Amino acid sequence: MEVVMLVHPQLTEQIIGAAIEVHRHVGSGLLLKLKSIEAIEPIHEAQLLTYLRLSRLRVGLLISFNTPLLKDGIVRRVR
Repeated sequence: MEVVMLVHPQLTEQIIGAAIEVHRHVGSGLLLKLKSIEAIEPIHEAQLLTYLRLSRLRVGLLISFNTPLLKDGIVRRVR
């Protein structure tokens, strides 16, 4: 098994904490898919839609943190 060392563990904790806080405010009716990728590809959106269907949720957010502006890395999908 390969051990992956986090380069910015404090930032990682803040990102995960922010995602948990969003989930806490929105409730359990929203699926969050967090990524750190250069570009959101169609396969990522397909994964989100599959997760929505399997979880029987209607709304999902795909968030990529690898963008200069966070708003540019957010995709919202409704099933």
